[in-house]
Amino acid sequence: MQDWESMSHVRWECKYHVVFIPKYRHKVFFGRARSRIGPILRDLCRQKGVELVEGKAVLDHIHLCLSVPPRYSIAMVIGFLKGKSAIRIHRELLGHERNFTGLHFWARGYCVSTVGLNEEEIRRYIREQEEFDKNQGRLEFK
Repeated sequence: MQDWESMSHVRWECKYHVVFIPKYRHKVFFGRARSRIGPILRDLCRQKGVELVEGKAVLDHIHLCLSVPPRYSIAMVIGFLKGKSAIRIHRELLGHERNFTGLHFWARGYCVSTVGLNEEEIRRYIREQEEFDKNQGRLEFK
């Protein structure tokens, strides 16, 4: 129980492997967008007290390993991250100043699984995801 977190009446370890994609699976995570998405997500996680354990932006999706306090549901955390990051991406990277109504960046769904006791294996998978996709021929530009 050495890695477990603690709050006033609970000891916890709630880690999740999360994957989400941009709208229409556009290959947008290269160049400026790829270098800025990490700090944006890290800052948003810090605001909610969520720890971003590991993360990787591949060309057409994001892999995250998140440690989420039990007071938040994973659905609420993903909704917060996707919603607020979309606004910041439109503002900081795409040059929109206001009126974000109707603008989208992320697709509606996401994939999530609990990490459990194989955290190191999940973290290695996230780090090596880009190389794996290259070997499978999935990272080609069209």
